[in-house]
Amino acid sequence: MHNPNMSYRNMGRCGLKLSTFSLGGWTTFGGSVKDFTSIRSILHRAYESGINFFDIADVYAKGDAERMMGGALKELPRHELVISSKVFWPMSEDINDKGLSRKHILESVNKSLQRIGTEYLDIYFCHRYDEDTPVEETIRIMDDLIHHGKILYWGTSEWTAEQIQEAMDICDLYGYYKPQVEQPQYSLIAREKFEHNAQPKAEEHGLGLVTWSPLASGMLTGKYDDGVEEGRLAKMDYLRESLYTEKNIERVKQMKKIADALECSRSQLALAWVAAQPGMTSVILGTTNVEQLQENLGALKVKITPEIDQDLKMLFSI
Repeated sequence: MHNPNMSYRNMGRCGLKLSTFSLGGWTTFGGSVKDFTSIRSILHRAYESGINFFDIADVYAKGDAERMMGGALKELPRHELVISSKVFWPMSEDINDKGLSRKHILESVNKSLQRIGTEYLDIYFCHRYDEDTPVEETIRIMDDLIHHGKILYWGTSEWTAEQIQEAMDICDLYGYYKPQVEQPQYSLIAREKFEHNAQPKAEEHGLGLVTWSPLASGMLTGKYDDGVEEGRLAKMDYLRESLYTEKNIERVKQMKKIADALECSRSQLALAWVAAQPGMTSVILGTTNVEQLQENLGALKVKITPEIDQDLKMLFSI
């Protein structure tokens, strides 16, 4: 696979290279998009466009995202793909079918591999930090999975700087494989938590960064300028309550002036901005059709100058 329009970046200090934009399965595949033919079309177009990183989690559509994305990905050359999944959230009512215990991680990775239809995961994320499990227990099973060839790298998602440092200290002490990538929520609207906490720590340890919800669940596209009638914000109350505010509506409308001057859409501008931030490896896209995917990938042509970066940061000041 080679598409000259796509760019690739090392995942932190690793030799692994990820496409600047990647494709994820949160709320879409197996959720809002259940037709396998549509999912196959989107994933294959992503691959043809140069995307090599596909991000999934066991909890997405309770395993259906893994099954459906895996079904489409198995038609593509495995060695050209970087496939990730995640573990943490409950998958059943069973008391041990959640968290980051040795038992749950081992059983979960085997189930994920089976659902996706692959012999190994390139990246396995701890989907959140587990307050009920010693970090050393989690790290030891991740280290074991790497030694057994079931995963190649492991990472964290939404961990704080303190939690990342704790993991690094344990790995240094015992010689375990370290986490190599953090997956935070990050967008023009969601900046403070990441920039003031995890970002400096990720830079200190050379972690790769793959970000989710770069369009703030569609808020940054302008689709909600005149109200919330459809889309993710219409379906998820907690997202609507946190994102759909008068302040955000006004800021997104003002953002259109900057996008118009660059002859791009607000979606492309928001995505290009995230991709241009320090240490960024890959920006995870969530799309429901091929046209939306192509529109988002137009962000590759948008150049974020220091002046535009500053204008956007002022507009979406923390």
